Amino acid sequence: MSESRKKKEETLRSRIGDLAYEVTQNKATERAYTGQYDRFFEKGLYVDIVSGEALFTSMDKYDSGCGWPAFTKPVNDQAVREKTDLSHFMIRTEVRSAEADSHLGHVFHDGPKETGGLRYCINSAALRFIPFEDLEKEGYGSYKDLFG
Repeated sequence: MSESRKKKEETLRSRIGDLAYEVTQNKATERAYTGQYDRFFEKGLYVDIVSGEALFTSMDKYDSGCGWPAFTKPVNDQAVREKTDLSHFMIRTEVRSAEADSHLGHVFHDGPKETGGLRYCINSAALRFIPFEDLEKEGYGSYKDLFG
C-alpha cells in the first residue's frame, strides 16, 4: 500500500472513528440494536458520514424491528447504488453511497407495501444526522422542501 493511501486511510479513520471506518470501507456491520439511529425518530436528514452526501430523510424512516435504521427509499434516485452481495452464503443487495462509494447496508423487499415494499436496512455508523432546524446552517437548505 502506498504511503499516501495509508495516510489517507488513517486520516479518514481518525475523522469518522473505527466502527464507521470498518462499516463504510470494509463492509462491516454494527451489532443489531446498538446503533444510535435504530430507535431515533427526530425530523431531519441522514447523510453519508464519509462524504456528507444526502442519503435518506426522517420522512421515510420507520421502525422495522430489524435492529438497524430502516428507510422506505433514499432521498433521490441518484443517492445510492445497489450491488449484488454474495457474502455469508446469501444473495443480498448491498446499498452504497453514490458519491463516496461507502458501504451503508442492504435493501430488502419486505418493507411496507403501501410505500413500495422496500426496506433499506442501514448501519447507523455509516450515517450522520442533520436535524431539520440545522439544514440551512449545515448547507442542506435545498432539502427542506422534502419535509412538506
